[in-house]
Amino acid sequence: MEMYAIVVLIIVAMLLIITNIRIVPQSDAVIIERLGTYAATWQTGLHVKIPFIDRIANRVLLKEKVLDFPPQPVITKDNVTMKIDTVVYMQITDPKLYTYGVENPLLAIENLSATTLRNIIGELDLDATLTSRDVINTKMRAILDEATDPWGIKVNRVEVKNIMPPEAIREAMEKQMRAERERREKILIAEGQKQSEILVAEGKKQSKILEAEAEKESKILAAEAERVSLIKKAEGESEAIRAVQQATADGLKMIKDAGADEAVLKLRSLESLEKAADGQATKIIVPADFQNLAGVVASIAEIAKK
Repeated sequence: MEMYAIVVLIIVAMLLIITNIRIVPQSDAVIIERLGTYAATWQTGLHVKIPFIDRIANRVLLKEKVLDFPPQPVITKDNVTMKIDTVVYMQITDPKLYTYGVENPLLAIENLSATTLRNIIGELDLDATLTSRDVINTKMRAILDEATDPWGIKVNRVEVKNIMPPEAIREAMEKQMRAERERREKILIAEGQKQSEILVAEGKKQSKILEAEAEKESKILAAEAERVSLIKKAEGESEAIRAVQQATADGLKMIKDAGADEAVLKLRSLESLEKAADGQATKIIVPADFQNLAGVVASIAEIAKK
C-alpha cells in the first residue's frame, strides 16, 4: 500500500508540475503574483509556476495597438460644435505598471484623449481647426504620452481621422467653396481673354513691322537695281562714245596719212549737208566753202584713184 501511495504522490506531483508549465510566446509578457503580491514578469520562454502559491495576474501583449475611439463632440473658440474622430497608436512598455498603474487602461486613454481634444479645440476657431490637423496631432501625442508614462504605456502617434462640422456649417462652406471656384474660373477666363487679345495685338504689330521692313527692303533693292542699271547704262554710253570717238580719230588719222585733209573735210561737210536736207528741212544754207564743190569732188576722185 505504501508503494502505491508513493506512486500516486509521484504521479500527482508530475501532473502538478506539467499543468503549471507555461510557455510565453514572442511579444507577450506574463505578470506573476505570489500569495497576492507581485513576484515577477515572465518574458519569452519556458517558465514554471509554483502550484497553489503563484498565479498569473495578467497576460500583456507588447505589440503596438490601434485605438479607434468614437467621434467626440467638441466646441471651437468661436462656439461651433463639431465631432472629431481620432485614432491613437500606443504600445505597452512596462507590463507591471500597465497592470497595477490604472484600472482599465484603455478606457482611461479614451477619456484622457477626449478631454485633451476638447482642451486643444477650445483654443482654435473653426478655420484653424479645419486646417491645423498636424498641430492637433502633435499636441495630443505629447500630452497623452506624458500622462500615460505612469501606466507603462507609450503613445507613438495620434491622428485626427475625421472632422465633422454641423450641417449648416458644411452647407455654408460648400457655398463658399463654390463661389470661390466660380471666382477663380472667371479670373482664369478673363486672364485667358486678356492674353489672347495681347497675343493678337502683338501679332498685328509684328505683322505691320514685318510689312514695313519688307517694303523698306524692297525699295532699297529697287533703288539699288536702278542705280546699278543707270551705272551700267552710263558705262555703256561712255563706252559707245569712246568707241565713236576712237573710230573718228582713227578715220581722221587715216585721212591725214593719205594727205587729203582739206578735201575730205569738205566731203564730210557735204555728207552732213545731205543728211540735213534729207526731206526734213525746207531751207538749206550753203556755206561759202561749197562754191567750188566741183573742184573738191574732182580732188576726191583723184585721191580715190591713187
